[in-house]
Amino acid sequence: MAGRRLAWFFALVPILFALVVIAFVPEGEREASALDSLPAGADSTLAVELEEQLPDDEGQVAIVLWTAESGELDQATQDELTQQGAALLSQSGGEADGQGATDAPDGAAGQPGGSQGGPPGGGEGQQSPVVVSEDTTAAIVAVPVVSASSTDNIDKVEELRDQLREDAPDGVEVQVTGPAAIQADIGQVFDGADIRLLAATALVVAILLIITYRSPVLWLVPLAVVGVADRFAAIVSTNVLEAVNVAWDESTVGILSVLVFGAGTDYALLLISRYRDELKTTESRHEAMAHALGRTFEAVLSSATTVVLGLLTLLLSAVPTTRGLGLACAVGVLIAATFALVVLPAALVLFGRWVFWPRVPHVGDAVLVDSRGVWQRVGSAVSRRPRTFVVATVAGLAILATGATSITTGLDPADQFLERPEAISAAERLGESFPAGTSDPVQVITRDEPEKVLAAVEEVDGVDSARVTSTGNGVGRIDAVPDAAPGSDGAQAVVLDVRDAVADFDDTHVGGGDAEALDAEEYAASDRKLILPLILLLVLGALLLLLRSIVAPLLLVGTVVATYAASMGASWWLFQTVFGFEAMDTGVPLLAFLFLVALGVDYNIFLVTRAREEAREHGTRTGMLRALTATGGVITSAGIVLAAVFAVLGVLPLVVLAQLGAIIFVGVLLDTLVVRTVLVPALALTLGDKFWWPRKVGPT
Repeated sequence: MAGRRLAWFFALVPILFALVVIAFVPEGEREASALDSLPAGADSTLAVELEEQLPDDEGQVAIVLWTAESGELDQATQDELTQQGAALLSQSGGEADGQGATDAPDGAAGQPGGSQGGPPGGGEGQQSPVVVSEDTTAAIVAVPVVSASSTDNIDKVEELRDQLREDAPDGVEVQVTGPAAIQADIGQVFDGADIRLLAATALVVAILLIITYRSPVLWLVPLAVVGVADRFAAIVSTNVLEAVNVAWDESTVGILSVLVFGAGTDYALLLISRYRDELKTTESRHEAMAHALGRTFEAVLSSATTVVLGLLTLLLSAVPTTRGLGLACAVGVLIAATFALVVLPAALVLFGRWVFWPRVPHVGDAVLVDSRGVWQRVGSAVSRRPRTFVVATVAGLAILATGATSITTGLDPADQFLERPEAISAAERLGESFPAGTSDPVQVITRDEPEKVLAAVEEVDGVDSARVTSTGNGVGRIDAVPDAAPGSDGAQAVVLDVRDAVADFDDTHVGGGDAEALDAEEYAASDRKLILPLILLLVLGALLLLLRSIVAPLLLVGTVVATYAASMGASWWLFQTVFGFEAMDTGVPLLAFLFLVALGVDYNIFLVTRAREEAREHGTRTGMLRALTATGGVITSAGIVLAAVFAVLGVLPLVVLAQLGAIIFVGVLLDTLVVRTVLVPALALTLGDKFWWPRKVGPT
């Protein structure tokens, strides 16, 4: 009776508390900043910081592009577009002469409505805000979009697009591009994304749990527990981020959800598998759960602690949103492990054995370790030729890893989306009629004399035109239009040349999209050099403490690194040959390493802790084979669940998330189907008792 009361307490009280929090406490909120995704201390970041000191901040710029559906824009159409452009600037608070908007490219048509003429009825010398291309097939105007938040920016860009389409002259197509439009289109990707990701993740987990348990009831218990943990984690983590003033972005909660579902389900699978086994030897389900929890507690706690510490290493990143992702996910994994070790055992005990129907375990049934299933046969095959399996699997991983040597990082703006949005297609069309860099000029922000800085910038090869667009509070901004398309090698070369040209000025910084991409690549490399070794040390330290041996932890860490290298190589081949990705996002290698290594060690821990337990009675060789037989199914199920939930990131049309999901999908499957079930047992069988050196774990 006391056990039943405790079960009700541990099952219902945390769930009720979490549900109250979910119902009445909103997720944390934070006003987004232009600095959130920029590395601290980078030149482009300093440029943004300095630019914020300019008076009358006009926000981000949206570039309106009108193009003739066929032929050229006639004079009457140009006049009409001129009037529309002036009206747009008037509505937005911009200046009708185009100052602060965009630089008029050299060679634009010199007629009324063009860069050299004025609007109809305008005074002599008045310049039109609308710039017509030399070939007179296109016209542009830059409109500042002042928004209070990313959501507000999305709404204003969509309103602008709707208004322009209504007012477009016959035979003229209108599109909106520029920084404001690109950010709005990225924001659109995440509009409702949390709900889509949550629904897709829960559906995938539900299907896989039903397949795993082959029960119409059992899957509901872990899914409900993990589902509540996920929503609770989203609220707690975002409020923690808000409290400590750490930045996060739209993708943070989505990745957090995937991780909580993946890790929480893994822990649940391990516990339920052991609980089912204990029910075959123990009449009381309370005693069975106590035994199961005692045998799995250390493995789950060690795994979760290692993952949490690994995630916290992201706090050392130079990028604020990466730091936020690490802290949020660390909180999420902590909550997932707590629910798996406290709430789930109590919830399962509340139900009788019938919850496993139709495969109800009874006392006297064969336990997993004595079964004659597929994993027992795999273990027998490995035991006959362990050295052959070691050589074969290591060679296979090495072959896959060779693909990683040709990886290139850094996505062009046009390559960031799986489905090309209007802002990207418009920027490409704009580059056909205007200097290619018009949609994203190099921005030089200075406290030095703007005219002297401008003179230096104008001397740079590859700069089509440059001018001072804003001054005030001792700060000036120069927009330099490169003749190369944004994201290209030529555009980035212009950035480097501009930086060299202004290097002698004491307080001048170079920003813009290409400058930010260059700095992101540089600082991502620095993050990897700092954080990757630290993650490995933490994982190694956790294994040393858990196993209290040296050889096994070193080998296990080596297998994790080999899995990462192989998954990167295999994924890069897939990206190039199947998906058509020309580059990998700069942040993906670090995040993929973290998730694969930190989560991959879970399966190491699940296997070797059971092997150590079995080896105490049966010796290393038999103990490892019995551990593989007992855990092979649960590790495989857990790996498939984790791989599948990360693949769900592909429901969002952002290449960075698709790449991250694909790499982890490939890596986790390699880990669970090859490394953890073949290579690690083969290594243990080859080394025998030396696998645990200097500890002795065999029968005394």
